[in-house]
Amino acid sequence: MKVTLSMVAQEAAVSPSTVSRILNGTAKVDPVKQKRVQEVIERLGFRPDYAARTLAGGRTSTIGVVTQFIDSPFYGEVLRGIEIELRQHQQVPLFVSGHWDEAEERACIDLLRDRKVDGIIALNSCLSDAQLKELAADVPLVVTGRRLFGPRMASLDYDNIGGAKEAVEHLIEQGHERIAFISGPTNHVDARERLGGYMAALGNRAHRDPRLIVDADYQEQGGFDATMQLLDSGVGFTALLAANDQMAFGARLALHERGLRVPQDVSLVGFDDLYFSRYMTPPLTTVHHSAEDLGRQASQALLGLLRGESGGHHLLPTTFIQRQSTHPISSV
Repeated sequence: MKVTLSMVAQEAAVSPSTVSRILNGTAKVDPVKQKRVQEVIERLGFRPDYAARTLAGGRTSTIGVVTQFIDSPFYGEVLRGIEIELRQHQQVPLFVSGHWDEAEERACIDLLRDRKVDGIIALNSCLSDAQLKELAADVPLVVTGRRLFGPRMASLDYDNIGGAKEAVEHLIEQGHERIAFISGPTNHVDARERLGGYMAALGNRAHRDPRLIVDADYQEQGGFDATMQLLDSGVGFTALLAANDQMAFGARLALHERGLRVPQDVSLVGFDDLYFSRYMTPPLTTVHHSAEDLGRQASQALLGLLRGESGGHHLLPTTFIQRQSTHPISSV
């Protein structure tokens, strides 16, 4: 016999409407009741009829997620957090990739809107603030990687300035004066903020040198090429901060190919603390933030918007993680 929503409600001693609210995640429900209903759902093997729910409530229980590269180690962790959080609320994510191309990202968003998703999470979007606000007027929207305010939308970002500043201050404390920086694409808000943190930490120091700053693309090859460019330029440096771990991986290879040791010849710092960073040789000193937690919080913010809650901006903290890729300059 097929298990119905009414049977779940009777077994859990709650109303059918309470079960429905728990399933669609669009209203706050007492945690005790929610846990009891979830246990009954699992025990009875209840499977919601999503087609019927769509016809009855006008919702599809699907959330569109626009990432940039679905195979990226950073975005992979974010997507895992989104999937875990949405699954707990019986919501299904639909993932698409924009590949850092505005036209392609717009096509992805049009596809999601055609699929009648209940809301969209845009990870580090290429679209302008005005375009995103226009989108939020049509569908609830959560964006990451920038500060953005408006109706039916929420934004999340890391403390990029503070994280980069703390990384450079660590290198200064270790005696490094010539500190190179590999930036992300300057049309990205987070890349500009991490560059701002680097500049703020250096202040007006005599060794603040614009030749030590090279733009790259947040990819491993970009970090490799940027490091080769720095080395070929002949500008001297004893430490290198990459605006993300992936570029730090590429920088590490470039230094190795030029016969430079980390940290004996060059101290190296990343940003993100990807899972693989602790297994690099040597383990990478980096700025930690939880990509998975970003995904979970983005999902929570979107579910809140679907419940009619206000969005606002959420600034997530960073933590400096010292491993073996940096060393005091006087001791190497």
